Amino acid sequence: MFVERQGLIVWLYNLKHAKTLRRFGNVHYVSKKMKYVVLYCNQDEIEALQEKFSSMSFVKRVEPSLKPFLKTEYENSKPDKAKEYDYKIGI
Repeated sequence: MFVERQGLIVWLYNLKHAKTLRRFGNVHYVSKKMKYVVLYCNQDEIEALQEKFSSMSFVKRVEPSLKPFLKTEYENSKPDKAKEYDYKIGI
């Protein structure tokens, strides 16, 4: 029952309409200075919502978040030698 979620960054002309975006997903953040809204919704609804938001008159542009597609497991990560010795002192 784990649903994949993805963020949408919706750039607005005016923040007056930021509240209307709440019915499409979870509003995570609203930037008053830069006039954008970070909205989280189901990953399978992203394309439909992007088209819907683009057709709205108060929306400048819509950008999907790329966080679900980034690799978070790192290879060849070597521990720092100085820290390695510090940990052995306490034994």
